[in-house]
Amino acid sequence: MKIAVASDGIAVTEHFGHCGNFNIFDVENNAIVKVESIPNPGHRPGFLPNFLNDLGVKVIISGGMGGGAIDIFNEKGIVTIIGASGKAENAVVAYLNGSLQSSGAVCKEHQHKDDCGN
Repeated sequence: MKIAVASDGIAVTEHFGHCGNFNIFDVENNAIVKVESIPNPGHRPGFLPNFLNDLGVKVIISGGMGGGAIDIFNEKGIVTIIGASGKAENAVVAYLNGSLQSSGAVCKEHQHKDDCGN
């Protein structure tokens, strides 16, 4: 299974579409077996969820995310976890052990002026 974390370096970013990179974790038997970082290829409506789906991602973790992206992930059957923070790897470990749950917070403004996570 592949888990993507919208990140800035090694930290979970506050907003999915504006992240610097995606840390992609390959997981087997509930353990991380490989990690790679992929630069964000650019924020355009609808693009990133399809991009990550094409990479085989089954779970996306982020601090915040817009409703449009969440809808596309849901259509693709990709689990969306929002409200995460801290190191990307720690978020994945928390997800794998069942202690990371989505906050359900959706960014309502495309400019994201302090609306992410509320």
